[in-house]
Amino acid sequence: MKKAYLTAVGSIELRNEPAPVIERDDEVLIRVHSVGVCGSDMHYFRSGRIGRQIVKFPWAVGHECAGVIDQAGPPSGLAAGTRVAVDPLAPCLACDQCAGGREHTCRNQKFLGVPDQMPGAMAEYLVLPGRCCVAIPDSMTFHQAVMTEPFAIALWAVKLAGDVAGKSVGILGSGPVGLCVLEALKLAGAGRVFATDLLDYRVALAAKMGAAWSGKAEDVEESMASRCPLGLDVVFECAGDNDAIDQAARLLAPGGLLVLVGIPEGDRISFDMNYLRRKELRVQNVRRQNGCTRRAVELTASGRANLDPIVTHRYEFDRSQEAFDTVSRYADGVVKAMIDMVG
Repeated sequence: MKKAYLTAVGSIELRNEPAPVIERDDEVLIRVHSVGVCGSDMHYFRSGRIGRQIVKFPWAVGHECAGVIDQAGPPSGLAAGTRVAVDPLAPCLACDQCAGGREHTCRNQKFLGVPDQMPGAMAEYLVLPGRCCVAIPDSMTFHQAVMTEPFAIALWAVKLAGDVAGKSVGILGSGPVGLCVLEALKLAGAGRVFATDLLDYRVALAAKMGAAWSGKAEDVEESMASRCPLGLDVVFECAGDNDAIDQAARLLAPGGLLVLVGIPEGDRISFDMNYLRRKELRVQNVRRQNGCTRRAVELTASGRANLDPIVTHRYEFDRSQEAFDTVSRYADGVVKAMIDMVG
């Protein structure tokens, strides 16, 4: 089978190797159809690391994926031929975190494409525990199934924010995750949602997807002063950028909530305590999707959530390097790029 490896910073190489085999009866062999290029993949691609997670080359990246069950052990509850979306987290199910309903902070977790955990999904075949798979209907495309992974993160982030009905909310960073948060906020009944980005075409897409106002990040504070003079109730920081975090603190109303969804590339961020302390702001981190994948599939399959506008580019597997280069450079109006293993 073909499998894509990150062989150095900025370099993707396809190699031929034997397909993986099922080793436990609760596992499934998936014929991967599509993989999404994620912002966290970009960290590995551009710098070879996310914080303390450092790539040892060569390494297979990618975690947003969907495909068809090729083989399945009976305990998996899945049959060959089943079309599936994938939750890329395999928790241990034995630690205190798993027992407490926090599989996303499992102490012994394995996650697709994370160094020293599980090789990534950019391969023609993939073996995973059956519990990582959610069956999808024939009416659902594989691209839609792939998008349920970032959408599940957005659903969890909005759930962590509590009751957002009728509230004024900001989204800083209108990339794939920020736009998924926008869709989740609409479903949760948020009031006015304001979205920003550094790129004009993403600002335009946020408006198309239902933001009450969208604009360039450098213009947002002046614009918010007239539209929401008392400040925002909640801000979702979806860029992983310290300047955006500082801006969020300025935009929030006293007692407001800052939800950190974006993943910084480095180990540390900082806060302007003048705002955090004087406004008594709350800060909530977000770690993956914590069981929201099935809900993401249901909302997408039913048509209540429409993530299709986020997918802007499609590449065949042999063009994986081009896909990563395009996303890395923010070229050609790219928002979400998909790599299709099957033509």
